[in-house]
Amino acid sequence: MFDLPALEAAARLVHGVFPPTPQYAWPLLAARTGAEVWVKHENHTPTGAFKVRGGLVYMERLARDRPGVPGVISATRGNHGQSLAYAGARSGVPVTIVVPRGNSAEKNAAMRAQGATLVEHGADFDAAREEAMRLAAERGLEFAPSFAPDLVCGVATYALELFRAAPPLDALYVPIGLGSGICGCIMARDLLGLRTEIIGVQSTGADAYARSVAAGRVVTTEAAVTKADGMATRVPDPAALAMIIKGAARIVTVSDEEVAEAIRAYWQDTHNLAEGAGAAPLAALMQERDRMRGRRVATILCGGNIDLDLFRSWVLA
Repeated sequence: MFDLPALEAAARLVHGVFPPTPQYAWPLLAARTGAEVWVKHENHTPTGAFKVRGGLVYMERLARDRPGVPGVISATRGNHGQSLAYAGARSGVPVTIVVPRGNSAEKNAAMRAQGATLVEHGADFDAAREEAMRLAAERGLEFAPSFAPDLVCGVATYALELFRAAPPLDALYVPIGLGSGICGCIMARDLLGLRTEIIGVQSTGADAYARSVAAGRVVTTEAAVTKADGMATRVPDPAALAMIIKGAARIVTVSDEEVAEAIRAYWQDTHNLAEGAGAAPLAALMQERDRMRGRRVATILCGGNIDLDLFRSWVLA
């Protein structure tokens, strides 16, 4: 998909916009899990989530290769849309985002604040994605997928930072939405010649990738029912699945109750607020605490964009 010089070039591009995010070993998380726990704080980016890295790399390539592009359209539950809107504003490219009906009000507001035009359509992400593709053809816009080489290369820059800044890691827990984050971690690990186990994390109510890995082929689900909207996908990307099958050690599924517990743990132990997908890796580590006891592991806090009302009703309930 890309080589180490290309990844390093993407890192320079990203770091021209914002500095590397921190990775800290938190003592209270170690006490809670029995492992040495390093947290990669992707909640500390300009959009509060890791996706902005991919948006910057994608838009830079698009502006270079198609300088007259009339606009970009994509579908999202929030963080991918914020990344495109943020990067589009920097590049002067109009961005339209299709979101499912009932999407996060605060993520919708954030995308609009970044300059995106929002369209609400469908009951879930996959329905919104189909509408975005239809509108791209109808309006002559560039359709920006949620999984593409430039996006993976961009988000892999956080893994490059982590692997070079932290001590050697035995394992790394990464949430799976459509797959750019975990595939970026797999690519960075392999390009650096490391032996770190990479463990994907999904919701028990949105486990299409877990089912697909078990079957060795794409398996879709009828619904993706989870409050962790960043993981609420039901149609795996074939290219992402192939990389996960080849490069991930396993996939752990976590319930919404376990994710809520992990959000509380992050707040109590680090005073960082995590969204559902951002807390899912810690939830998986807590589920596997006996297996990981005494090991050095990392979790990706991939974002902190959780609605206040959802936080109150889900995490504080």
